[in-house]
Amino acid sequence: MKKAKLFGFGLTALALTLALAACGGGKKDSTDGKSAGGDADHSVVIVTDIGGVDDRSFNQSAWEGLQAWGKEHDLKKGANGFDYIQSNDASEYVTNIDTAVSNGFKTVFGIGYLLADSISTAADANSDTQFGIVDSVIEGKDNVVSATFKDQEAAYLAGVAAAHTTKTNTVGFIGGEEGAVIDRFEAGFHQGVNDTAKELKKDIKVEVEYAASFGDPAKGKALAASMYQKGADIIYHAAGGTGQGVFQEAKDLNETGSKEKVWVIGVDSDQDKEGKYKTKDGKEDNFTLTSTLKGVGAAVQDISNRALEDKFPGGEHLVYGLKDGGVDLTKGYLSDEAQKAVDTAKEEIIAEKITVPEVPKDVKE
Repeated sequence: MKKAKLFGFGLTALALTLALAACGGGKKDSTDGKSAGGDADHSVVIVTDIGGVDDRSFNQSAWEGLQAWGKEHDLKKGANGFDYIQSNDASEYVTNIDTAVSNGFKTVFGIGYLLADSISTAADANSDTQFGIVDSVIEGKDNVVSATFKDQEAAYLAGVAAAHTTKTNTVGFIGGEEGAVIDRFEAGFHQGVNDTAKELKKDIKVEVEYAASFGDPAKGKALAASMYQKGADIIYHAAGGTGQGVFQEAKDLNETGSKEKVWVIGVDSDQDKEGKYKTKDGKEDNFTLTSTLKGVGAAVQDISNRALEDKFPGGEHLVYGLKDGGVDLTKGYLSDEAQKAVDTAKEEIIAEKITVPEVPKDVKE
């Protein structure tokens, strides 16, 4: 396999190219096999994981990036341009990828590491089709490009922000399904909290729970309720659609005013809108402290552009990190002190003065 390479892009500029409304979550396959105008030789489709294109996170970012690409090149939604196929269950991955191929799409993206095996199998059976896998690495296939992100770096910054903001000295992390990708989020966040706690001479506890699903808001809400009850006043979620339940629990608590204000740290895209609420006395407020950004849409757009130029990076592993703008942290509602600490940590990570662990077992207390 070709050597992994870092590829830079302006995350905010590309990921936010369009202000797009979320698409309906119940539709599995938006293609109808009919020509919609465009370029059939360079058509692109994404196959989502179970979070769907309206998960306000990972999949939605990918779809917004693809729509931005389509608008940029005056392509239409459909079989000859660009489209999505939504997976409502893991059992649909293989079928949906096969549908994408049979509908004639030239480039097929699997959005999320859960689709890696299905993409790998499809690539073997369809050598003339170009495939992309996001958040995983498929080696040894010239018709597959892999795109991963240094999620731990942005998560570290979230940990710095949380440590500077917490009043209870207890913060939480809620993950979707356990695995290498979410390990990076947990490890980075935990290390950021630990390092900052030492600097502040504070003892900060990090509660960690997993929902075992990226599509279970009810489980996310229950886990968040338990964490807040245990004293956490900030929860960072890396749980896709499950994270919607975390936001709902924080909203319920903040609107009733039953305890001191609690916060949520968003993931993958700016989730500021998810934190809007009205206080008990009717004032508008927001509890999304900040969000880690992940340029999924920008990566899809970048690779699609290369494919359009007949320069599809098959066999390559593209790595998008903090140094090249592939991940980042929003300003949110951080105090000046917290923002200054985040900026310093960012500079030190880029300068390689801070090495952020990728797995929880390597977190240093």
